[in-house]
Amino acid sequence: MTKKVDIEPEDRFSVQRTLEPYLDISGVSESKDALYYQGTWKSGDSAEHAKHDLQNEALYISVRTHGDKGLVKVAPRDYQEAGQKYWLHALLFGLTVLTTLAAGALMEGYVPFPDVTLLRYGIPFSLTLILILGTHELGHYFTAKKHHVDATLPYFIPAPTFIGTFGAFIKMKSPVVDKGALLEIGAAGPIAGFMMTIPALFIGLAQSTVVTVGASEGSLQLGDSIFMWLATHIMFPGLGPSQDVMLSPVAFAAWIGLLVTALNLLPIGQLDGGHIAYALFGKRHKWVARIAFGALIPLSFLSLNWLIWALLIFFLIRVQHPPIAPTEQPLEKYQQIIGWIAIAILVGTFIPQPFAI
Repeated sequence: MTKKVDIEPEDRFSVQRTLEPYLDISGVSESKDALYYQGTWKSGDSAEHAKHDLQNEALYISVRTHGDKGLVKVAPRDYQEAGQKYWLHALLFGLTVLTTLAAGALMEGYVPFPDVTLLRYGIPFSLTLILILGTHELGHYFTAKKHHVDATLPYFIPAPTFIGTFGAFIKMKSPVVDKGALLEIGAAGPIAGFMMTIPALFIGLAQSTVVTVGASEGSLQLGDSIFMWLATHIMFPGLGPSQDVMLSPVAFAAWIGLLVTALNLLPIGQLDGGHIAYALFGKRHKWVARIAFGALIPLSFLSLNWLIWALLIFFLIRVQHPPIAPTEQPLEKYQQIIGWIAIAILVGTFIPQPFAI
């Protein structure tokens, strides 16, 4: 269980009573470090009055304003805002560059250890993949900042796998104020990553070669999404039934980008798609999440990867999205459009059988 912040009930009551004349409180959320009151300011100078009246020697109190929305953070007096651990971000990024360079070099048939100069052959794959993953996470990061949500810089995850990484993520350290912000933050990553992936895919396909089916025996057989199929037939319009495309390292990195986009856009739990579905479909998001999760079971018969992903979701990510502060304010039209664009991208990037059996 998550340890709740150590603030006495009488202090909680005092803060809320002080806030009520100034803030129309729509929700109260809590982490192990702090208590958050969020809502709409009742007048233009309410935030300044609240800052003055909330001064309290026993508590750390921060008042933030985003338009007419307010977020008040309450924590014990000894609380200190945690700064960015830049050294950790840099270390993980550097290690991920190293592991993806090694993976890319191995794809090209070079063993880069002990001769590390051979890592240069992994640059096309490593650079493409890190740009796609980094763009995805920075999409989340800058949109979170736009909505005054505390977020960390991306954490890259190095891994001794055939692609050299388990991806990247950011952490949101304060609650999202409303469902419109939730949708924008959730959709920004996949849309930004997708926009980086598509040009990389066409560049990579231009570097790829056509081979006779069977000539690539022993190579990893990859499944197609709608976007992958379209791009392949645009670049190779005369591709015959006895021919296949041997992807270049750049094209393979783009293929991974499409797969990562689809995985993140599944409308389940706290995946990016889960945030979008929660904001877009309201109470119906529960059924959307359950149906999407249930679909992973029959898909597991096509590829064991879906069973593994289903287990990770069930035990780590959870199927249902946790509630955010209730709000009656409907999504803006442009936010609805963003949500449906993200769903269209999911349809176009989804790969029923990522790796052939």
